[in-house]
Amino acid sequence: MSNSADFPGRESSPVRRRRFRPVRIFTAGVFALAGLLFFTSFNTAKGTNIRTDDSLLKLSDLIHERSHKNGELEESNGALRGDVESLAERDSGRSVAEDDELAGLERRAGTRELEGEAVTVTLDDAPPDATAKLPGYPEPEPDYLVIHQQDLQAVVNAMWQGGAEGIKVMDQRLISTSAVRCVGNTLILQGRVYSPPYKITAVGDPEKLKNALAASPSVQNYMVYVNVYGLGWKVEDDGPVTLPGYSGTVDLHYAKPVG
Repeated sequence: MSNSADFPGRESSPVRRRRFRPVRIFTAGVFALAGLLFFTSFNTAKGTNIRTDDSLLKLSDLIHERSHKNGELEESNGALRGDVESLAERDSGRSVAEDDELAGLERRAGTRELEGEAVTVTLDDAPPDATAKLPGYPEPEPDYLVIHQQDLQAVVNAMWQGGAEGIKVMDQRLISTSAVRCVGNTLILQGRVYSPPYKITAVGDPEKLKNALAASPSVQNYMVYVNVYGLGWKVEDDGPVTLPGYSGTVDLHYAKPVG
């Protein structure tokens, strides 16, 4: 048997001294990191399957709950505003002319009810299995089959151009600061969330309102999708209606420079 002198690099002692190996430290770090990730995942999931859409469903439920709460707060705010106005009228000391002027300003601002002949436009998504109805058009992409923000804005703008005295989208009165916004296939209007079909009601001369809709290039573009892919479109004469007054906050929020 050869002695240790025959193998350079081996220790003469029968017990070898362990060398420092960085790879062992790296391996231990990997296992520690994996353990941390497993613990974090477990703590986040709390025993649920994090591969499901449950969290998205909960978020959707929260949005709709908040929308419903905002609606209740708006109704309460409107009732309180009515009480304040009644008390102010009783003790204001204003003249009849001043009261009439104030009422006119409130009507133009949209904070008072508005009565008159009205036209309602209803927009709706196309069926999910819709195909091109006319030759020469491509088969629809999902984006073609849903109502977009610009579609709603096109109808609202056309009605204003047609001389609308007031407009209601779904169950809310529009004012000068109202923003019609869509996120995905839902409408967000003044803190509340709506799903299609969307109804837009305008008080004014019915013939002028309908002529303005027909003359709008943006509405004409929407009508192409109505005829080709089946997006919903309906225009109705409502006769005399009463639009609600706007009951939300009228405070303006704007960006401020830093510093």
